[in-house]
Amino acid sequence: MTTPDPTDAVSIDGDMIRLGQFLKFSGLLDSGGNAKEVVIDGYVTVNGEVERRRGRQLHDGDVVGFEGRTVRVRS
Repeated sequence: MTTPDPTDAVSIDGDMIRLGQFLKFSGLLDSGGNAKEVVIDGYVTVNGEVERRRGRQLHDGDVVGFEGRTVRVRS
């Protein structure tokens, strides 16, 4: 079974971005202040797995999900 590609890709500067930063940068969240709560509460996935560390480093190709929307990280 194949996983469908995310509908959005967001380009970042550099090789890495932290999950909390990416949630706001990508538009998945309106405020960076909300990132801590939604991540800790288990509402965010990275590559299909629940991620509870907002400091998680994301790299090219990682897929972040929140509230039914998925976004792929692009360097």
